[in-house]
Amino acid sequence: MKIKEGIWEKEIIENACFRLDESTRMIKKCLQLWDKEEIWIKPNEVSNSVGNLVLHICGNMSQYIISSLGEKPDNRNRKKEFNTDNGPELNLLITQLERTVSDSKKVLRATGKKEFLKYRKVQGFEFSGIGLVMHAVEHYSYHTGQIAIWTKMIKNKDLGFYNGLDLNKTNEI
Repeated sequence: MKIKEGIWEKEIIENACFRLDESTRMIKKCLQLWDKEEIWIKPNEVSNSVGNLVLHICGNMSQYIISSLGEKPDNRNRKKEFNTDNGPELNLLITQLERTVSDSKKVLRATGKKEFLKYRKVQGFEFSGIGLVMHAVEHYSYHTGQIAIWTKMIKNKDLGFYNGLDLNKTNEI
């Protein structure tokens, strides 16, 4: 099916929002298995805790979508995302993640074609608005996978992200 002219922005936005919601759902499911002390434990010197990863996701999404695409001041403190050893309570961490995703989706839905095509510099890279969205969604998904594998390893639990769905179905042509 060919997407009609002028509809592609809506397709990009709605698919990006769906992916943000899916990652949020998965991370919340993982976080509900941890307690406050556990979410700030780092597996080793070169890895991050689950809490650090959530702070990092929020920082990245704020910088790429809310600040850059939304054309707001960039207040990110990236070092703090990784240096925090005993951050917010679990429920506050979840609230921060949900708020960041909600604010990001509002920016996406308020962004027009011209802004999606405009190039901006972020973290020393230069991306169009489309590139910013792709980076933020991909980055979120990447760290969602890290949180999921860390949770599975420590909690020895099937996370059941897709319970009730038959993922073995083949494509229909």
